[in-house]
Amino acid sequence: MKKPPITIKCECGETKDVAYGQRWLCDVCQRSWNTQQIPQEEYDGLLRRVRRHQLEVLAAAGLMAAVFVPLIVVVSSGFIYLIPIVMVFWLFVLLPFWRRRYRRTARSAPRWELHPE
Repeated sequence: MKKPPITIKCECGETKDVAYGQRWLCDVCQRSWNTQQIPQEEYDGLLRRVRRHQLEVLAAAGLMAAVFVPLIVVVSSGFIYLIPIVMVFWLFVLLPFWRRRYRRTARSAPRWELHPE
């Protein structure tokens, strides 16, 4: 999984998305910003929460496939007609719920105050 970038907003107004552990030199005012000022534990905690949300969706999709494939193959091919109903449930119930939780996690992410070097 690609790590989410850190948005740095320079005092001059310039913004840049930078990967954790990298430095950025502002093109306008030549200030240098270092993302290693962010505590490693806090950034890793944020990454764990983001990965957990992504794994939840994959696990739910895998669980549905693990249930429906054997039902269709072994029991009856008539279960294939339930797939659109399940997909509508996924699209209009589970996915919005997951997105709300994901956004809540993003909003509650720590804000770090970086200082130019």
